[in-house]
Amino acid sequence: LRRAMLVAPTSSLLATTFLSSHQSTVPTAMPTARPVVLSGPSGGGKSTILNRAMEEFKDAFAFSVSHTTRSPREGEQHGVHYWFSSRDEVAKMIENEEFLEHATFGGNTYGTSKKAVSDVLNSGRICVLDVEIQGVRNLKKSLTNAKYVFIRAPSVDELEKRLRARGTETEETLQKRLKHAREDMEEIAKDETLFDHEIVNDDIESAYKQFINALSEDLSVHQRSKQ
Repeated sequence: LRRAMLVAPTSSLLATTFLSSHQSTVPTAMPTARPVVLSGPSGGGKSTILNRAMEEFKDAFAFSVSHTTRSPREGEQHGVHYWFSSRDEVAKMIENEEFLEHATFGGNTYGTSKKAVSDVLNSGRICVLDVEIQGVRNLKKSLTNAKYVFIRAPSVDELEKRLRARGTETEETLQKRLKHAREDMEEIAKDETLFDHEIVNDDIESAYKQFINALSEDLSVHQRSKQ
């Protein structure tokens, strides 16, 4: 697991510098970029970092939209942020083995469908999956070539402050998320090979730079494939 405390350059400069410094002169083969599996407690900064990367490298990433039985939050769109599905619909998909992985936490089920991942991979872009640690363990059995990245707040206390400031949680759901975050930390402490990179988001600029550095090889592969 890696953690680097670096100051990131401005967004446009970061993309320009990255792409120019990772050009390949004579590619001997055309490898495909690996899927990227993101995990980490809600409030750790995954969405902020990923959204910024997708804006900076506009054609590089595509999000594998997961299914969930939870209700949408304000501003979330069906088919964009999640496929918001009934419990019966998700149960039927599980029965039909349509998921690469699925996990239940906080009273809701989340799943990554085989079709969603296949659609992104066929588009030639870097497939990004956002899953829980339970799902990570399952995905590692099938997506052996993926890159696994864990993003978290510097502490559970800081995570609680962020979740309370967001104002989207009831006290009950907030306590469930904090409990889940503690369990995540325990799981990572038991198995440091679970993730290729761990990013502690105590500064968004530094965390974003670490994320881009972690995916440098895959962004280079994607850039070469467009030439």
